[in-house]
Amino acid sequence: MDRNDVINILDEYDAEVGISTLVDRSLVTVDKNNKLGMHDLLRDMGREIVREKYPKEPEGRSRLWLQKEVLEVLQKHIGTKAIEGLTLKLTRTGTICLKTEAFKEMKKLRLLQLAGVQLGGDFEYISKDLRWLYWHGFPLKYMPSNFSQTSLVSIELESSSLKLVWKEPKFLERLKILNLSHSQHLTQTPNFSYLPNLEKLLLNDCPRLTAISETIEHLKYILLINLEDCTSLHNLPRSFYKLKSLKTLIISGCSMIDKLEEDLDQMESLITLIADKTAITQVPFSIVRSKSIGYVSLCGYEGFSRDVFPSLIWSWMSPTNNFSSQVETCMDLELVSSDVGKLRSLQVECNSDFQLAEGIARILDTLYATYYNELEATPTTSQVSNMGSSSIISICNQFQMNGLVKSLLIEVGVKNQVSNILRERVFQKLSTNEHDNYLLPGDNYPDWLTFNSDGASIIFNVPHGNGRDLKTMTMCIVYSSSTDTISLKCLKNVLIINYTKSTIQVYKCDTLACLEDDEWQSIISSLEPGDRVEIVIVVYGTEFVVKKTSVYLIYGEPNNEEMENSHVKGDRDAIDMPEDKNVITFGKAKNRFRGPLALASVLVSPLFWIGVTGFLIWKHCLSDKRRRHGCIKFSNYEKTFPFLL
Repeated sequence: MDRNDVINILDEYDAEVGISTLVDRSLVTVDKNNKLGMHDLLRDMGREIVREKYPKEPEGRSRLWLQKEVLEVLQKHIGTKAIEGLTLKLTRTGTICLKTEAFKEMKKLRLLQLAGVQLGGDFEYISKDLRWLYWHGFPLKYMPSNFSQTSLVSIELESSSLKLVWKEPKFLERLKILNLSHSQHLTQTPNFSYLPNLEKLLLNDCPRLTAISETIEHLKYILLINLEDCTSLHNLPRSFYKLKSLKTLIISGCSMIDKLEEDLDQMESLITLIADKTAITQVPFSIVRSKSIGYVSLCGYEGFSRDVFPSLIWSWMSPTNNFSSQVETCMDLELVSSDVGKLRSLQVECNSDFQLAEGIARILDTLYATYYNELEATPTTSQVSNMGSSSIISICNQFQMNGLVKSLLIEVGVKNQVSNILRERVFQKLSTNEHDNYLLPGDNYPDWLTFNSDGASIIFNVPHGNGRDLKTMTMCIVYSSSTDTISLKCLKNVLIINYTKSTIQVYKCDTLACLEDDEWQSIISSLEPGDRVEIVIVVYGTEFVVKKTSVYLIYGEPNNEEMENSHVKGDRDAIDMPEDKNVITFGKAKNRFRGPLALASVLVSPLFWIGVTGFLIWKHCLSDKRRRHGCIKFSNYEKTFPFLL
């Protein structure tokens, strides 16, 4: 038996200390599954010690285990208070019927194990000190009301005929184990509020069990629930997810259960979740937020959570999956095809900044854990696949003394003449850069706006455009690697984090090139004016370093109505840029300095000529090199220069 179960049943004998002593003396073993074991010779020696006390009077012994002697005591009703443990196991073909009166004198009976036995009569004769009741094939539909069970620690009624455990609820404060497995006629679970200290609930293979009582939330100390092969069980009640002490949940083979609730993460002690061979098609995202789950068998995935969770996340990354961490959402959990032409993506919507931060951390940790395992398993020596001229992902290489500097352009949106011009300018700039000066094209108002940042992430605010719609977002990644690592294998994912809307979008880097029209439009449309957005490039590899990340927002032509409004309201900015250290503000000042008319307006400006005069005076003073006490002496210009400034 399980070591912990034995300790609970024999607790009054200080069993934990006793078992530890026996283990230390190598008289008892405990295997990797926590099962107790004893050598046959030691077992026989112990039985012989008990038998020797009353060799011809079995009723005087503390334990009875030989079938012949047990039948003699029960059939002759010669039991005594010396008997503490009794076992009688018969085959189904050899089932016999005995009287409960045979137990009348067994006042100290604590352990009772029966199989293939029927008892008739008044169950009040059964000892009130009984702690362990094992009755395989229990023949009654209900537990007898006059059967005293207040001392019971373990009730094991496998393959019983029970329909309902208790017709009237019994308050069993000491009960810790309830095993009703293989009870083919069981239709209801008991009222769990009467079993406050239950630790193990075994209901596997109860095919007519249709529901779990809502009172299950009262099980504050429950550790194990096994509902395997309960084929008529539809779903778990919401109160089920309030079991904060539960460590192991088994619902495999429950073919009617089709979902797990988002509340799963409230089961903060859950370590093992076995849910294979079910109808589950909705796996809550909260499962990967759980900090306790260590082993999972779910939707064809089985293993330790550190191995299963990344696979689950990849399975979610399909164009049809768009789910929220705060509401119930339908998800398609079919395995993602190996066809690299299909987009794999994940979108998470959060309801708080804290949840957003937690989601970002969890996703990044999971992704890096996945890539670490891949890096350990396979070397990163694959070469770049050939890409046509129409590919949305383009590469520019630049050799330097310390390695190979490359740039990667990822375009999301409409591919037009402006995007082609931008691409050419990026590659031209990089090809002429020297050393570590990774200069990229700046703003080209009104066609595109630029945001730059060192490293693999960039934060910017989406500007307001009057009459111009955002058409394309181009990401330029400048990175360095050794000449042997000319591959995109280290470039893994792109995360688009919208802090204003509390959303996270994850896209595989090598599949962004295959976006359909409706897919890239959903990305562009999610970037609304005023949104604060961060783009994170997920890379993995020690020889791969992202030097700089730039984002170009390419705008389309203004519509006629907006153009008229902009002419009427000439004092309004063409594009209002929010304050940001990486953002340059464009407006009417930039519009003014355009063409010959703008040049003329500069030349006639008095401020312009005052500045020129001040500059010439200052230059003349410096050329004279006349200093007094370390300061420049202006002589005749002392009064004029400050006034001009």
